[in-house]
Amino acid sequence: MKKVAILGRPNVGKSSLFNRLARQRDAITSDISGTTRDIKKRMVTISGNRDFEIIDTGGIDYSSELFSKVAELSLRAAKEADVIIYMVDGKKLPEEEDRTLFYQLQKLNKPLALVVNKIDNEKEEERYWEFLEFGADVTFPLSVSHNRYFNDFYAWLETYIPEREEIKEPDLSEEADPVEEIVKDINKTKEEADNHIKVAIIGRVNTGKSSLLNALLKEERTIVSDVAGTTIDPVDETIEYDGYQITFIDTAGIRRRSKIVGIEKYALGRTEAMLEEADLVLLVIDATVGVTELDERVAGLIEKFKLACLIVINKWDIKEEKTYEAAVQNIRDELKFLHYAPLITISAKTGMRVHKILDQIVAIYKRYKQRIPTSVLNDVIREAISRHHIPSHNGAVVKIKFATQYETKPPKIALISNRPDGLHFSYKRYLANFLRSKFDFEGVPLDIVARKRGERMEDE
Repeated sequence: MKKVAILGRPNVGKSSLFNRLARQRDAITSDISGTTRDIKKRMVTISGNRDFEIIDTGGIDYSSELFSKVAELSLRAAKEADVIIYMVDGKKLPEEEDRTLFYQLQKLNKPLALVVNKIDNEKEEERYWEFLEFGADVTFPLSVSHNRYFNDFYAWLETYIPEREEIKEPDLSEEADPVEEIVKDINKTKEEADNHIKVAIIGRVNTGKSSLLNALLKEERTIVSDVAGTTIDPVDETIEYDGYQITFIDTAGIRRRSKIVGIEKYALGRTEAMLEEADLVLLVIDATVGVTELDERVAGLIEKFKLACLIVINKWDIKEEKTYEAAVQNIRDELKFLHYAPLITISAKTGMRVHKILDQIVAIYKRYKQRIPTSVLNDVIREAISRHHIPSHNGAVVKIKFATQYETKPPKIALISNRPDGLHFSYKRYLANFLRSKFDFEGVPLDIVARKRGERMEDE
């Protein structure tokens, strides 16, 4: 599949064009220079049957160490792309930096278009002519914000994006029995495997989330910097491992609300939106700092969205602690509500034990989607009740008639009771712990609700 990269200096409208092509507000846009820092990718279809991958890059700027890293990653994306779009700000006169960068991209000998953005009306078209001096093979005036002048731009893109190959229907000869052929097709069809795992990497700012993602991917996919809040847009990348597709989402670091400034307010909302789509979370804790109050709040998001979890203690190579056991116990004590989550100590910088995370992800996901047969579940619930009877409620007897698991990811169990409101949360917690003692739910939250017979199964 063809790859199309959008490049340019900061604040020329690259992310706005990315969103326009992707037909969704995906990349964060703002008037603040340097909003996009990491590479963002999406699959796009134009003209109904032409598919390609669009790549949004950070603004090319060498004014600081952080932005220099952004520029390096952006230029690497250009080298990997099949088609390059270089954007400039049409409200300004051509600048020498743009000329230099454009000529540098021309040396790659790839289809390259110069897009002059922010030409919002006919009067402003005069400024577009100034950019013809670049000598580009093709130059397009655009107004991304007003969705103007796109026809010629799309026509140019189509010349480099092939049409999707249509799947031909089988030609059933007269001798073949159509019914027999259909039966054969059904027998050959396998049930689609649930093998796509969405993993969100979350934590406070500067705990090493981006370094961890790079270590897992074995390549520099995200910008790593000592500057807190480097990652703004969630960055996602998919790998294949042990028969599974694992999509990692490196979310923006979370800080105290009073400390959130500028574009970081968008990052927090985007992080929560990504968690709604995730299956599993890698909660990254800085071993040199330990668990802070903010770490507990970040961990609270995992509980809020009922996600599977692996606690990752990063920077273990520079940790100064008396014993491993003492450090782990301290973290366990501070994160009691994530008692079900396994814990691993790593160093994203040196790669220590990072490879074990992938095995943990697959194992936890299998438990996250497991379903307990109703008969087995009821046997265990009856055993739990016989060991510790259900307390009465205001003198009334509370009974559990039967239990059923009505959903997976996470496992959701309904207890059908004569008095659902009388089933105390502490007893439901006891049942959850008893179920954990009988089944392997390590890393997985259990959602147990009490309902009357015939009542709809909805989350509490």
